[in-house]
Amino acid sequence: MMRKLVLTVAAVALMAGSALADDIRVGLVPKSLGNGFFDAADKGAKEAAQQIGGVEVIYTGPTSTTAEGQIETINALIAQKVDAIAISANDPDALVPALKKAMQRGIKVISWDSGVAKAGRIVHLNPSSNQLIGEMCVQLAADVVGKDPAEVAILSATPTSTNQNIWIEEMKKVFPKFPNLKLVATVYGDDLADKSYRETQALLKQYPNLKVIIAPTSVGIVAAAKAVEDAGLTGKVFVTGLGLPSELAGHVMKGTVKSFAIWNPIDLGYSATYLAVDLVKGEKGGPDTTLSIGRLGTVTFDANGDGAMGKPFVYDKSNVEKFAKIF
Repeated sequence: MMRKLVLTVAAVALMAGSALADDIRVGLVPKSLGNGFFDAADKGAKEAAQQIGGVEVIYTGPTSTTAEGQIETINALIAQKVDAIAISANDPDALVPALKKAMQRGIKVISWDSGVAKAGRIVHLNPSSNQLIGEMCVQLAADVVGKDPAEVAILSATPTSTNQNIWIEEMKKVFPKFPNLKLVATVYGDDLADKSYRETQALLKQYPNLKVIIAPTSVGIVAAAKAVEDAGLTGKVFVTGLGLPSELAGHVMKGTVKSFAIWNPIDLGYSATYLAVDLVKGEKGGPDTTLSIGRLGTVTFDANGDGAMGKPFVYDKSNVEKFAKIF
């Protein structure tokens, strides 16, 4: 009887091991680890994995926002023989050789949030329309100053960050619609809190009439708000852009940040994982295709294989504390 019980337990364990071995494994690669935005995306990815069933999410990436670090991560995931890689790129071109190697070995590759060049992925999931994001950032700045003349600066992430550069170009297209806004500088904090803080300090010193800093980066916007507060300029210089409610609620309540925007990173990680699994299961992806993203509906990809998840959402004193409890 005991021998039969042992054999039964062993068989169950073997079956469980086989089931795990058959899971679809998705490598979810952020720009860097320790970033609240990407940690929230990981939560969404795991939600998608649980909903779909038979999916394992491997959340891994570099500790700093470098292409070299992501290439090491990609090579490690290739060695683990994952089924798919979903990556937010630190550089659109430098990652292509490593990702092409992954695809040659049968791994489905998508980029999300920050894109990879077309040769290095099947599709790219933008969190929103680049045009709408650019328009939103400038509109938020305009809302702060009204019709008064105002100097505006942009604090970006890295000079090579795909999404940041596209958004800045879209912003520049919008500025002529607001003749009272004058863009005086664009600087880069490399998505590092200390460097973004120093770049903000330099802006405040160089442009004493500066009224608004637009930071389309979750790291930069917090660092800029802190620098403004530490300089005693709350109420005189305002910060806006893209950020996380949990990290900005305090700055909103102080009045340093009147309003800001962001899509829901939980939804973004969820959507990216759903797309990756679709491709592994044999759905046709690429230019001019439409794929499911579960509870969020579908995404249609254009001739370049780019698709948008949805519109950015505005947070202010009326709602930021509610959402700060979520992400």
